[in-house]
This record gives sequence, structure tokens and C-alpha cells, in this order.
Amino acid sequence: MTAVDSRISPVPPDLAGRAAAVQRRTVRVLIGSQILGGVGSSTGFSLSTLLAKEITGNAGLAGLTGTFSSLGAAFATIPLSRVMAARGRRPGLVLGYGAAVAGTLVIILAARLHFYPLLLGGMALFGSASAVNLQARYAGTDLAPAERRGRALSMVIWAVTVGSILGPNLGHPAEGTARALGLPPLAGAFLWSGFALCGAGLVLGLLLRPDPLLVARELRGEDVAAPKRLTLKQSFAVIAESPRAVLAIAVVAVSHTVMVSVMSMTPVHMNADGMSVTVIGLVLSVHITGMYAFSPLVGVAVDRIGRIPVLGAGLAILTAACLVVGSAPMGSRAYMVVGLLLLGIGWSCGVVAGSTLLTESTPDRVRPSVQGASDFVMQGSSAAGAALAGLVVGTLGYSWLAGLAVALLAPVAVLVVVTAVRRPTVAPDNIPGRSVQEDAASQVP
Repeated sequence: MTAVDSRISPVPPDLAGRAAAVQRRTVRVLIGSQILGGVGSSTGFSLSTLLAKEITGNAGLAGLTGTFSSLGAAFATIPLSRVMAARGRRPGLVLGYGAAVAGTLVIILAARLHFYPLLLGGMALFGSASAVNLQARYAGTDLAPAERRGRALSMVIWAVTVGSILGPNLGHPAEGTARALGLPPLAGAFLWSGFALCGAGLVLGLLLRPDPLLVARELRGEDVAAPKRLTLKQSFAVIAESPRAVLAIAVVAVSHTVMVSVMSMTPVHMNADGMSVTVIGLVLSVHITGMYAFSPLVGVAVDRIGRIPVLGAGLAILTAACLVVGSAPMGSRAYMVVGLLLLGIGWSCGVVAGSTLLTESTPDRVRPSVQGASDFVMQGSSAAGAALAGLVVGTLGYSWLAGLAVALLAPVAVLVVVTAVRRPTVAPDNIPGRSVQEDAASQVP
């Protein structure tokens, strides 16, 4: 054991025989932090477009809050993944939550000053919470056996359910807190978000020990003091070596972009129909239930049925969701509930199956860097989608947004079909750090 490793997280000498116990502890800690992180990220984000519209009076500009949040998440993944590659999962995840808490303070100040550019800057920092919530799913797979990766990853995603369902419904009580402090009502959501994100960071900082990534490296016999860190360009080069990794990133990015684009403008669309903040919160809770509550079932399907079939199912469900919300009559709560539920389930299928496929399609030594590159693409594309969503809704309408989302899904669906009928090949032998188990996993449908 090196001095660096012992300083970061002491590892007992019999750890190899206790890997399963460390994995169970890791998943439990991640579940606790994800519950709080879900409350923190969803409470503020669900009302961010309404806060922007209140400040600017423009629905098109309101959509930029989602854009800046996604941009912030995208650019946060690079330094966070580098920190994790160098020092383990725990320091990177805690750092991300710290940046998000700073973002909530900036947003509260922007609401107080009624200053839109400051709001966008705060949303960029706040997006770090989304980056952490997504990166945490990979921490659940560091010590998971190949045949259970889908379930391990899905359990970490599932943990966000409680917090994310509760978060959008805290808007009303949070408004009371804001009024008591002399703040604009919608700023209360971000005040509550900040406290929840602080709690999530504390859970990880205090309890995610030993660090799962460092433990996995030690079990593989790697020098944890000299980790393999890649630049963004090098990470993309590694990804390009594996067609299945390319497919995984494409599906994850498009699934996330469609979900964020439609979901971010749904509160504005429903508010224009005269629906209250309470109703909007309930509909978003149903959507978030679809995203996270069914993820354990999705994980089981990924491990038993295969990665590629679940990817295809996710794209089909997302298409159905867009068709439902796009054809919804004015003021129809039922259409919005069904459509947003399907939107969440489709996202879950795409992200769980895609993330699992990416993990086993890339070398273990460079996995954190590759995972960071994947989330960079995922968040960056959703940022562009959210920006265009605001413009589309402001000029053409919500139904057009749903139709364009379907058009975006079509080419990726073709790529999934082509991959499904093509015989999978073992990754090249010249990729360093690839194990026999990973070669076997690459044959999973």
C-alpha cells in the first residue's frame, strides 16, 4: 500500500476477501447520498424556468436555465472525472456537490436582485449536482461483477426516486420559507436545495470509505498512486476503438437530450394552460417516478435480456412519450401525466442500458476518464437541446418540440437495429487494461 493511498482511504489487508461487503456498503452509502442529492437537484430545477420567466417575462429565455444547468454539468464532468481518476470517487463527488451549493447561493442572490445573467451563472454551478448524481451511478459498478453491473448501476439511479419525487412538491412550503426571510417566493426552492445538497456531500465525505474505485484498482494489482488519466481527446480515441461504446454514448446522449428538452419546457407549457405550481409539481413527480422508480426492473432486464434490446425499448418508449404530449389537448392533465411517465421510463432504459454497455466496452484502467467524456457529451447535447427547446416553444409551440424530439430519436434507433443484427466482436487486444471478464462481457447482447 502506498502512502498516497493510505492517506486517501485506508484499505485493510484482507480486502480482497471482503470485496462483496465493500460493494454492499458502497451501494448503501450511494443510496443515502442520492436521496438527498435528488431532493437538492429536483427542488430547484423544477422551478428554475418559472423563476427565469418571472424575471424576464419571456418563455424563450426561460428555457435557457436548463441550457446553462446542462452546460455547467457538462463542463463539471471533466474536472470531476480527473479528480476521481487521480484520487478516487469520493473526492470528486464531494467537490461536485460543493460547487452546486455555491450555485444555489448565486441563484438566490439573482432572484433577490432580479438579475437574469446572474441567474444563468448560478444555474451553471447548480448543474454540478446533476453531474454528481449521474457520475455516482458508475461508483456503484466499480466492484460489481459483470453479470450484475446493470442491477448495481440501476440501484444507485433508483435511490434518486425518493428525493426527486419529493423535490418538486416542496415548492409551496419553500415559498413560505422565502417570504419569512424576505426573499422572492421562488428563491425558497433553491434555499432548500442548498441544504439538501450539503447533506449529500457530507454523507459521501464521511461514509464512502474505503473508496470503491481505489479498492477495485488494488484488487486488480494496479498502482493506485499512478492512475491512468486521459485528456478529453484521448478519451474519445479510446471510445472510437469500440463500436458498442460509440452506440452506448449515442443512445445515452440522445435519450437525455430528448428528456431534458421536453421536461424543461413542460412547466412553462402547463403554466400557460393555467395549471398551478402544485399541479405542475405533481406531474413532474410522476415523470421523475418513471425516471428512477422502475430502474431496478430496468437493471434486471439489462442483465437478463441484454443491453441492446433494452436500448431499443427505451427509444421506442421515448417516441411514444413525445407523441402523447405532442398531441395532448389544451389543459389535459391526463395526457401530460401519461406522457411524462413514459418519458421518464424511456430515459431510464436508455441511461441504465447505455451506461452498463459503456462500462464494459472500455478498458478498466481508463474507465473514469471515458465515463467523464460520455457524461460531457450527454450533458453538452442536452444543453443545446434545452436552448433550442425554449426557442421552439416560444416561436412554434410545444407540439413542435415533441415532433422534433421524435425526429432526433429516429437515426439512433436505426443504429441500435444495425448493432443488434451485427455479430459483436471482442475489443482489440492492444487496448491496455482490458481483462478476460471484460472481453466476455462485450459479447452480451
